Amino acid sequence: MPEKVLAAVPVQYKRSEFIMFSWLKWHFVAMPLFLLSVWKNYILFGLDFFSVPLLASTLFAPWRRYRWSYSKHFNPVAYLGTFISNLFSRIVGAICRVVLIVAGIALQIAILLVGAVVFLGWVLIPFVFLALLYVLFYVI
Repeated sequence: MPEKVLAAVPVQYKRSEFIMFSWLKWHFVAMPLFLLSVWKNYILFGLDFFSVPLLASTLFAPWRRYRWSYSKHFNPVAYLGTFISNLFSRIVGAICRVVLIVAGIALQIAILLVGAVVFLGWVLIPFVFLALLYVLFYVI
């Protein structure tokens, strides 16, 4: 394992410590802290990758900064053509940004749900295992 991963698990183990206590400390202290840090990194990745706040603040900016300049002389047809082109560029930019914002929010919701399931699953695995052993030996 890389050093960075090992450094994220801040539990000291003693050689004379009973192995069950070492396992309990690892399972219920060290690994949940590590899982929370991994979960946080996924959340930060999703925020950085889709940059939802930036997309929301520039929602009606022209797409890829495509804009046409207006004529210096009064020409209603050229003015209307430039206005429609700039308006179309802003509409295309807004549509693309809305799609990316929705995808980013959906990804964040998925990250939160999957992270919660993984975290709770990790914490509950020993209890589920004990319940299955109880059912296996005493109920069946």
